Amino acid sequence: MSKKKHMQPLAVELKPYVAPFQFDGSGEFHLKSQKTGEKGGLDKDKGEKIIEANRKRLADFQAKLYAQDNWSLLLIFQGMDASGKDSAIKSVFDGVNPQGCQVFSFKSPSTRELDHDYMWRSTICLPERGRIGIFNRSYYEELLIVRVHPEILAKQKIPPSLVRKTIWRERFEDISAFENISRATAPWC
Repeated sequence: MSKKKHMQPLAVELKPYVAPFQFDGSGEFHLKSQKTGEKGGLDKDKGEKIIEANRKRLADFQAKLYAQDNWSLLLIFQGMDASGKDSAIKSVFDGVNPQGCQVFSFKSPSTRELDHDYMWRSTICLPERGRIGIFNRSYYEELLIVRVHPEILAKQKIPPSLVRKTIWRERFEDISAFENISRATAPWC
């Protein structure tokens, strides 16, 4: 009988590498004060070993998720153009069964999407039970890009009486409520 190597939970194992990139919401956060060359204490070889081990874990997780058919998982990759979202998705999900994933890239809204409220296109793309949903950009664009480019907001055909000074706070609240309701009523976490 061989002794099993005691393994610590994944979150504990990865904490030293993740900590430099986390913000817990307490205090203030200023992007300009963050180090741009931070590597989380990893060199390339160690990073590749961790990635490969986690790809295996993710493939195993996906197989269980699919077999149980009770839950789904939504991952949102949000970043500026050329920030590496596509490469990150390709790297992270290398080895995962593509039949169990749904990838949606959210570019400028289409005419059809503009005929619905701003959350519609994301809502119809939520992952089904047993599947992993991947959003390349998301409804968070409404709080970033649309806020900076008012011409995009104008294309949304919102009645002028609803475009108030409080629209951005209201959209933050809408998104928070959407995520809370979805966690309670839909099986994605």
